[in-house]
Formats: sequence, C-alpha cells, structure tokens
Amino acid sequence: MIEVTNLRLAKRREAVLLVGTALPALLLGLATPASAQERAAPPQEDPGSSSRVQEIVVTASKRAETLQDTPIAVSVVEAQEIERAEIQDLLDLQTLVPSLAIRQGQTSGNTNFFIRGFGNGQNAIGLEPSVGVFIDGVYRSRSAAAISDLPNLERVEVLRGPQSTLFGKNASVGVIAVTTRKPQFKLDGHVEASVGNYGLHRFEAYVTGPISDSLAVALGGNVNRRDGYVRDLGTGGRYNERDRWSIRGDILWEASSNVSFRLIADYDKIDENCCIVANLVEGPTGASIRALGGQFVAQDPYSYSVFYDIAPRNRIENYGVSLQGNVEFGFGTLTSISAYRHNAVDSQFDPDATNLKLFSTNTGQSEIETFTHELRLQSDGAGKLFDWMIGGFYFDERLKSGNDLLYGADYRPYLGRLLGNPAQVGMFETFAGVPSGTFAAPGQGISERSRQSNTAWSVFGNVDLHITDRLTASFGISYTEDRKNVSVTALSTDALAAANLDQLGYTATLRTLLAQRGVNLQNPASVGPFVAANPAIYGQIQQQALATALGTANPFNALRALQFFPPFLNLPNAVEDGRSRDHSTDFTVRLAYELSDRLSVYASYATGFKASSWNLSRQSRPPSALLVPGNPVVDPVTRQVLRATPSSPVTSAGLYSTNLAPGTRLASPEDAEVYELGIKGTFDNLAFTFTVFNQTLKNFQTTVFTQNGFVFANAAKQSTFGVEVDFRWSPLDGLFFTGGATFLDPVYDSFPNFGPGIDISGQQPQGVAEIQFTLGSSYNFSIGRLDAFVRADWQHIGDSPFLDNPNEAAAVAAAGYSREQNLVNMSVGIKTPGQFAVSLWARNLLDDRYIVFASPALAQAGTFNGAPNQPRTFGVTVRKSF
Repeated sequence: MIEVTNLRLAKRREAVLLVGTALPALLLGLATPASAQERAAPPQEDPGSSSRVQEIVVTASKRAETLQDTPIAVSVVEAQEIERAEIQDLLDLQTLVPSLAIRQGQTSGNTNFFIRGFGNGQNAIGLEPSVGVFIDGVYRSRSAAAISDLPNLERVEVLRGPQSTLFGKNASVGVIAVTTRKPQFKLDGHVEASVGNYGLHRFEAYVTGPISDSLAVALGGNVNRRDGYVRDLGTGGRYNERDRWSIRGDILWEASSNVSFRLIADYDKIDENCCIVANLVEGPTGASIRALGGQFVAQDPYSYSVFYDIAPRNRIENYGVSLQGNVEFGFGTLTSISAYRHNAVDSQFDPDATNLKLFSTNTGQSEIETFTHELRLQSDGAGKLFDWMIGGFYFDERLKSGNDLLYGADYRPYLGRLLGNPAQVGMFETFAGVPSGTFAAPGQGISERSRQSNTAWSVFGNVDLHITDRLTASFGISYTEDRKNVSVTALSTDALAAANLDQLGYTATLRTLLAQRGVNLQNPASVGPFVAANPAIYGQIQQQALATALGTANPFNALRALQFFPPFLNLPNAVEDGRSRDHSTDFTVRLAYELSDRLSVYASYATGFKASSWNLSRQSRPPSALLVPGNPVVDPVTRQVLRATPSSPVTSAGLYSTNLAPGTRLASPEDAEVYELGIKGTFDNLAFTFTVFNQTLKNFQTTVFTQNGFVFANAAKQSTFGVEVDFRWSPLDGLFFTGGATFLDPVYDSFPNFGPGIDISGQQPQGVAEIQFTLGSSYNFSIGRLDAFVRADWQHIGDSPFLDNPNEAAAVAAAGYSREQNLVNMSVGIKTPGQFAVSLWARNLLDDRYIVFASPALAQAGTFNGAPNQPRTFGVTVRKSF
C-alpha cells in the first residue's frame, strides 16, 4: 500500500514539475507581444474583420461576464449545440463536457453526477449529492428532481471545483447551472416532432410573445416515449423504456426600466419500466437457483435480455414554482429568487434479478418538499477600483421515504439449497422449538419508514479588487449552517434473523457433550441429578460448550450469513436524538491577470463544504461508541447467565435486541479544497482554456454495499491532481471544432476503515477514470437557399474500477468487463428560408458496449450484477420555427 501511494506521489511531482517548467515559458512567450502593444498605441481592429469564434456570456460568478473574463474553470454548452446534438436531458449532456460524468443506477431517479471524478449521492436518499444542480437559479436537491427532459435552453454551465462560496447548498465539488430562455417581446416559437428506433416518438412545442409592452409570456411542453430495449424472455415485457412528459409556463414582467419579475411554473412526470441489471458474474448460488427452476441470462449483459418476476418500474412526479425579482439601482442590482419544489418517487425492481420468487415485494417511495430563497445585492460590474456582492441563501426541506423488501415463495427452499439440504431449515426449526414454517416464510422481511427535516442558511460576500487595469484580486467568503432532524423506523419480521445462534449453538453443543456422558439434556430426571452431583465437571462442560458456541465450530454458523434483516433500533431513541448541526466557513481567493486583451491567467484557492448525510435505510445503526454487540447466553439447566451482553449506553438504556450490531448512522461533513492555475485565450478563430488543479476531499461521503443494503462511510481523504483543456476552433468559415480533455490522478489517500479488515488507502476510487475527453466538429454550409449542417462528436472515458472493494473489483474485472466507453454521436440537417428544419441523428452510432456500474447481487454471495449501456439509437427530427 505504501509503495502504491509513493508511486502516485512521484507521478504527481513529475506532473507538477512538467507544468511548472512549461507553463511559465508558455506564458512568457504569449505575454511578450502584449508588452510591446502596451508600450505602443493599442492596435485598432479592422472594421471589415469578423471573429469566427463568438464570445460566450456566462453567469458562473452570478454576474454576467464573458467566458474569457471569468477566472473560473467552467464549461459551457449553448442552445444550438444542445439542439443539434439531440441532447434531451442532463444524462446526455456528458457527451459534450469532458470533466462531467453522469451515471444512472437501477432506478430512473438514481442518477449520479461527477465532476473531476468527485461525486456521490448514489443509492441512498439520505446521501445528498456533492454536485449542485441549479435550474434558473433554483437548487434541485436530489437528482430525481433534475433528470427530466431539458426545457427551452439558453445554455448549460458546468462549474468545476468547490463552489460553496456563492452557491449555498451542496456544491463542494462543482455545479451544473441550467439557464432557460426568458420570454420574448416578439412572437416566437417552434413545434418539433421526432421518430426513431425502438418506437421513439417525441413531440415538443414552445411559444413566446408579448401580452403588453411590459408583459411577455412563454409556454412549452413535450412528450417523450420510446419502447424498451431490454426484453424479458419469460414475460415478454420490455424494460428501459422512455415515457415522460412535461409542461412549463414562464411570465416576464418588466414593471419599469429597472424593475423586473420572472415567474416560472413547471410540472413533469415520468412513468417508465426501468431500469434493469443483468448478470455479470455467476457465483456458486447460480446452481441453487437453477435447481429450483429459476432462470437468468448468465454472464451475457449485452444480449439485453433478462428473466424477472418483478417488473422494474419508476414513477416520478416533479412540480414547482419560482419567482425572481430584479431591482436595478444606480450602483447595483438587488436579486431575489424564491422557489417551492415538490418531488415524489414510487419505484420497484427485482432485487435478485432472476425469475425465481426469492422476494415478493421490493418497493420504495419518497416525497420531498423544498423551499429555497436567495437574496443578493451586487454592484453593477463597472467599478474602477472594486466590484462586490453580498447575499444570503435559505433552504427548508421536508423528506419522507419508505421501503418494503419481503421474501417470496421460493426463498425458503432456496435457503435449503444453500445449506446443502432442502430439509435443513425444517430441522433447524425443530431444534429451535418453533413451529414448522417459521423461518424464511413468504411475506417476512423488513419495512422501513423515515423522515428528515433539513434547514440550512448561508451568508456570502465577494469582492473583486481591480489593482490595475489588468490585475484583479478576488476574495470570497461564506458561512453556512445546516441542521437536520431525522427519524428512522424499521420493522423486521425475519424470524431467522431474530434467532440467537449463540444461544442455540451453546444448547446444541451442551446436549452433545452431556450425551457423551450418558446424560439426556431434555430429560430433567437425567440432567438434574448429574449437575447436582458433578458441579465442577458440569462447569467445565459449560465453558467448553460456550467456547464452541462463540467460535468457528458453532453448528449454526452457516446460518449467520442468511440472517439478512435483524431487529432494528429505531431513531431517535433514549441515547440518540437523531439531530445534527453543522457549520462551515468557506473561502475563495483568486488572482487574475490579463496578459493582453485576448489572453489571461489566473490562480485560485477555494474550499467547499457539505453537511452530514443521514442513512435513512435499514442499514442505519448506532455507532460503536454507543453499542458493544454480543448476544446473551444462558444455561438452560441452571439458568446461569454465562455471557451477558457487554455494557454500553444502548444496553444500559434497555434498547438491546438480539443480533443488534453497531455501524454508522450518518456520514460526517465533507470538506473540499482546490488549488488551481489556469490560462484562457480568445482569438478570432480560437478560444481555449488550460487548467491545472489539485483537489482534495476530506471525509468524503460514500456508501459501501453489504449483502442487504448500503452503509454510509467517510473516506478520510480523497484527492485528484489533474489537467484540463477546453477549446473551440474555427479554421474556416462554417467549420468548427470543439473539445476538451481531463487527465486525472485520483486516489484514496486515506481510507483505512472501508470495511472489516479492508484498507483501500492508495487505491484508485471506483468509477473515476484517469482520462476523459470529448472531440466534436460541425460544418455549416448552404445548398442553394437551404442552410445545412453536419456535426459529430466522440466521447471517450477510460476504464476504472467497478467497485471500491478490491476483491469484488477483481472478480468483475477478471470476467472481462470494462467501463471504458467510446461514444460517437452524429447529426445532419437542413433548414429552409421558411424556418422549416429536418435533421437525421444517431447517438452511440458505432454501438459501443460497456458496463455502467456493477454491484454484488442481493442474497447471492459471489454473484455480481450490472447495467449495460444504452445501445445505438437513431431517428429523424422535424422542426418548424416561427
């Protein structure tokens, strides 16, 4: 482990040395002409010349500035590029932004965003994302509230690195900021229809125009439907379909020349049979499933075929309203953004991914109501000495969630197969003295319900000090306070998981030892006189039986791995209040220098923060400081307590129950910091950004999958040294090349407590590729009176580990699966003078195949399932604008 860490440190030192020697020389060479210009009169541009690379205006710093003048690592995708690339939602957006990775999990709402390899929020509603998503300035607290089809867009900005200073909630690694087009004071709009393979039919309409001289409105909506590309060979059903629609209304009131209000209301709904996982690695349990008549498609995920007994389903409802007001004063602008959001999710999927009825029910529900308000006052940006901004952000959210996971009719015989004897479960019931059919009965399992109230507020300020006409120093600071109150209840009806195997093992061993002496434990007339006459010998027998019961020779040890849903300690309780209160002060310091009117450099340091995330599932357990585990063992003859549950606050409060084990209730607050050095240039036919950064997360919040759920954990330190390049180049009129690349050296610097006896310090984090890039080209030309275009893009994401557990990752990799992806997308279109347009398009044109994610299968030790990527899609889009 030390050798791996030292090797990575050496690689970083070499990279830093390379950049440190090459960058100053580059800057010196670029700056020399600028110095000569400054000594002479500034050259005048040729009035007849025109720039083929247009300036892009962004609001990454919450102030409208050109991309060139914004000393922040930000990627921008504008409306025309999104339209021509057939980008429908944020999941598609990653093909245009090299530092952005987006992965969809086993439900439509389980979508995770990663920037520079950092990100989380997977598989657990209580684990808030580290990438903040803002749509028209409104924070979307969960990915399920941000995955709908994108509305009528103006641009999408991806801000890389901690943004906690200006963005008030969960922006510790970056921000995705979506800006939609405002209503216009002239009639404008379009209607659009698309058809494609897998039965795609998509419709969209948008209209905007004036109601009066001061009031403009816009109304838009879309319907997006497509058949599933995965077939259930048993039922004939189709999964991984698209079935969603949305409507959005927008009102702009310009009350006066310096006062305006914008009211937005939207509603969208998703009702899809999605999403599947397929078998990647068949473990030893596969034979048991087949022996019971079960079926699954073994180790062939790209067949896009499954056998399920529970159809995957996702129903997501989103709606909300926001009001933004702007008041311009002589010195600056006051902005207020208030919003209410509602998100509801109802989902189910087949947890064992076979058509065997191991589980009869696996449903999850959540409902989230969120109110946010931001108020900021900022200067007009024309200050000669300095510009400034002050503001505050308030967040209030109420969350409810539930999950039911119940055994099916095949679960009991499946356990018998795993134990090597179909009658073994019944034999165990007989010995335990319970009625036949008690253990692993259909309908047993666990039901969870949780609630969380979260209030947070922050105040922030930023000052840009213009030291000279070309040198600007920026200082930002924010203070954030975050409070959460949670309750988690879970009712386990799993009789086997409630059995005290230590006690049963003791009794069984005691019976054997006494039988060797001719004593029948079940006959009081036999055992009573023996104990009375031989107290010393019986004491020795007790200790021998106890040692066996607590050791590896316990005859019931094979059942421990099958105790999936043990009794749960509800939260709050007498020793846990279910509350957290976190606060943080974060900073941004930045120095920007214009080498010329076209070239600038910057250096920055920034910190970020994310508050505690509570585990709202059945894997929420009291910490080891409050609970020392240990089931009691009582001699059945003397009633002597041979082993008492160890003393702990939980036990002292009378809260201990059989098989209760310690764990984690929450993931502690996450802190981020980044050192960054960048250069930006904008010329007539070329614009580029080059960034070098070193980003670190302390107490990185993550999840660790066990056999029956997700445990929350903190990696003490995760870091990435990286280099990023973005460019836009137009060598000829109408011909454009765009692209970017991200080179990372990601590592868990310290993660010693990943799991029992597992230290993954020095290891590459799962899902974080070392190389990721996008390359795109487009050509605009004319055919008579027709405007035409052809465009293509290629996204490459390198391979990376599927899992953080090294043994599990090795098992999946050994089967030959890869996360490397090479997606090629292409489109070609024409537009008439009458604003009628037709385009042909294809996504994943070369039908690249890769696995999006992998995880251990539930109740199937040694088996791994995963999700194959979406195959090639293609179609035609017809659009009429007016």
